[in-house]
Amino acid sequence: MKKIIFFSLIITSLSFLSCSESGINLFSDQDEVNLGAQVDAEIRSNPAEFPIYTADPYVKNYINSNIFIPILNSPEVKKRGVYNYNLEIIKNDTTLNAFATPGGYVYLYTGILKYLDSEAALAGVLGHEIAHAERRHATQRITAYYGVSILLGLILGDNPTQLAELVANLFTGLAFLANSRANEDDSDDYSIRYLKSTKYYPGGVKFFFEKMRDDGLVSSGNSQILTFLSTHPDPVERIKSADDRLTSQGLKVIPWTSNDADVFRGSYTTNIKNRLR
Repeated sequence: MKKIIFFSLIITSLSFLSCSESGINLFSDQDEVNLGAQVDAEIRSNPAEFPIYTADPYVKNYINSNIFIPILNSPEVKKRGVYNYNLEIIKNDTTLNAFATPGGYVYLYTGILKYLDSEAALAGVLGHEIAHAERRHATQRITAYYGVSILLGLILGDNPTQLAELVANLFTGLAFLANSRANEDDSDDYSIRYLKSTKYYPGGVKFFFEKMRDDGLVSSGNSQILTFLSTHPDPVERIKSADDRLTSQGLKVIPWTSNDADVFRGSYTTNIKNRLR
């Protein structure tokens, strides 16, 4: 792992600490874009761990055009002209997960695509990951974890050993996947906000958790779900939080099994699930 990955982007200037609702963030929007682009390059250069799905380009194109871009067009998405929003699919059928890096790079595993069964559910997942980027959760955690003084020391080249450790932690998931309970709750909230302006049921973010619960995966040791559960707060609690938000906004509360028109179950099967191989 090259030290340049992180050193070349922290920090483009020392003008300086941005404050958000979640606290101090040392990174500017441009730093987020630079970091995301370089991590994306690392992901693409490591096909053994992150094999890009290429078997049927239609799947990615369909998701991008019909689900991802419409969510980005929500008036609640504030940085679509700032971040390099990009969608990619990673071929790994045993991982039920998705993740986002700074600057708007969003990755879906084929495992979660095969597990979901409606476009609304996928829209909820994508809205959640977009929110992680929009709300700058990764770089907030980096700033909080390492501290301003350490990061400034890295910028000035005072601690190359710590810099190498930070880069390694970034790429292996410390900063990107181990979201705090507050981060996850915030992203669930914003997923609902984003989907309200789309054709999809706004509460789609809870469908994945409901399906896991009903399939008995939440409390099981199933290897497909262990990674997800190790990096995400209690799914059952998140179902209740989503239902409470929907109710408070006067929106309908329906389960993942619903056949309502705004769930788009049939089109998901035809255009995504049945084409994955």
